[in-house]
Amino acid sequence: MRLESAGLAVVALLSVATLWGCTGTLGAGTQHPPVAPPVVDRTTTSAVLLAGYLEMLQRLVQGGLAEQAEILAAAKREFEVAQTPSHQLRYALVLATQGHAGTDLARAQQLLRGLTASPESLLPSERALAILQLQQVDRVLALAAENQRLQAAAERADREHVTALNKRLQAEMDENAQLRKDLDAAHEKLDAITNIERSLNKRKPGTEGSSP
Repeated sequence: MRLESAGLAVVALLSVATLWGCTGTLGAGTQHPPVAPPVVDRTTTSAVLLAGYLEMLQRLVQGGLAEQAEILAAAKREFEVAQTPSHQLRYALVLATQGHAGTDLARAQQLLRGLTASPESLLPSERALAILQLQQVDRVLALAAENQRLQAAAERADREHVTALNKRLQAEMDENAQLRKDLDAAHEKLDAITNIERSLNKRKPGTEGSSP
């Protein structure tokens, strides 16, 4: 109800401003005291804008794919046609919202940093929203970077571990191959000694019989 009242207040103020403008034009030929311009309530305007942003984000989060794509396209089109701070903030908020195909945190961070670099161009509620959203985006991107770093470190450690295991396995295979060679050589020597002993044993009886 407060947001609706705020919206009606803004419409009423604009209507009054328009009416006063028309009155001033029609009565240009007569002498009337100058009418002071209406005072715009920045708090009310700020509340209406903030409500509009939040309503858009709610539709973006809860909407289907078609509605999400429509909201993204509209925010992008508005920003490209007229790069006002409000349009930039709206587009950044859409890009920073996760859960839809158009999420682009890096681009949202860039847009939000541009806004916070010149905060005087925003209304107080817009400025607060931009700062809070930028902090959230910074945290998410920092966590993503840390997660990527940990994954890379884990993959590198796994590769190093696998490489070390492969080297150890190859060393053991080479050692086993050398042991087999040494064992074959030992068998050959043993067979040679056995053959010599057999040859000597065969010649022993004949040699003893021919002695005087």
